[in-house]
This record gives sequence, C-alpha cells and structure tokens, in this order.
Amino acid sequence: MPANAAAPTSAHPLLQVQDLAKRYGEGDAQSSVFEHVSCEVSAGEFVAIVGNSGVGKSTFLNCLAGLDSWQQGRVLHQGVDLSSLDESQRALWRRAHLGFVFQAFHVLPHLDVAQNIALPLMLLGRMNPEGQQRVQQVLNAVGLQGLGQRLPQQLSGGQLQRVAIARAIVHSPPLLLADEPTGNLDPSTAAQIMDLLLQQTRDNGTALVLVTHSADAAKRANRVLRLTASGIETAHPA
Repeated sequence: MPANAAAPTSAHPLLQVQDLAKRYGEGDAQSSVFEHVSCEVSAGEFVAIVGNSGVGKSTFLNCLAGLDSWQQGRVLHQGVDLSSLDESQRALWRRAHLGFVFQAFHVLPHLDVAQNIALPLMLLGRMNPEGQQRVQQVLNAVGLQGLGQRLPQQLSGGQLQRVAIARAIVHSPPLLLADEPTGNLDPSTAAQIMDLLLQQTRDNGTALVLVTHSADAAKRANRVLRLTASGIETAHPA
C-alpha cells in the first residue's frame, strides 16, 4: 500500500460488482463495451480505475451509480442490488449514499457556487446552520473561499471542477465516484484535491472509486485496477 494512501477501515465490501457486462445495440448487432467485470471496494478504501481510452471507464462509473443500465451481472451497494430498484428508488439511493464528480462538471448555471455545492444538503433537508457551515468549510477546502456568490459562467474550468468536487463531498457520502477529478487542474491544485478526497476516506470511511489517467493520482490508491474489454485486473499489488 502506498505510504500516503488511505487505509481501508472495514473488511466487508461496501460495493460489489459481479460479472458485469455492458453492451449497446440489440441481437446480432450488439457491440460489447466490457464483459466479466468483477470487483469489490470496502468502506474507507481508495480504488483507482485505469485503462485504455474507449474501454468504457466512464460508462463503468455510470453503472456503479445506477445511472446507466447493463446487460449482465449485478452491482450491489451494502447488499442492495441496484438493478432491483426502479428509477425513482435509484435517485433516492444516489441522493443518500453517493457523491459523483462528473468529468463534464454538471453544475447548474442558474445557481451560484454556494448553492451548487449545497444542493445535496438541500435535497436531504440538511440546510440548517450546521449545513451552511459545512458548505463554507468545503468551499474553503477546495480553494474557492470568497467565490460563493459567483455564478458558474464567471468561473474558470479549474474552478468549476472544484465546485463539482465540493458538491460531491459536502454531504459526506459513503460512496464517492470520481471521473478524472484532477484533469482540468494544475499539478499543485490537483495534489490539494487528491488530499481532500483521501481525507474523505480517512475521516468518513468513504469508499472512493476514481477513474484517472494521472499516474500521480493512481499511485496514491490502495489498489489500481485496469479495466479491459474482457474484465478487470490488478494493475499493481496493493
């Protein structure tokens, strides 16, 4: 295990992926993205997902979040099979259990920075004084202090990335999925953001699954898994 990686806090898997397959099309025209993907992630563990471009790493994260469908296998969160939930139930599950850093940010243009970050707390009915304090704490942690009242169109790409990260962690979710979270950041800020994500795993026992092309980010993980069209394999020992 890397010296500066988060230490897993539980031997029991929080997330289980069993023989997952994602295909597009129908019948003989089906095209496989990946097949036979199985892995487990424990609470408090940081797992980095790497792989060639086009192998479906972002699609894999979307499956873990219940945002995309799959044709074979199961995704279980604390024993709950996501395929057994309808769309409304999946949305409620994501609200309570998941933080997601999207590669395309997905910030809401009509809300200011603080409101975008506070959105998970508002949806959970937790925008009390403690929630407001938490928003300010996360704003400061990602280096956006003093920018809470700005609208997204007034920010740079790197600042928008930090808004997306702050929104994903503000409610301290048990599962955090991140798609290239440092891709638009300079090396110093990227290291700061990785420190923040790792702090989530240490302080809250969050399971972190991160898709990355960054060797610096991957080397801080407890495990690095390589996604291929035919499965998933350990890229180097934990």
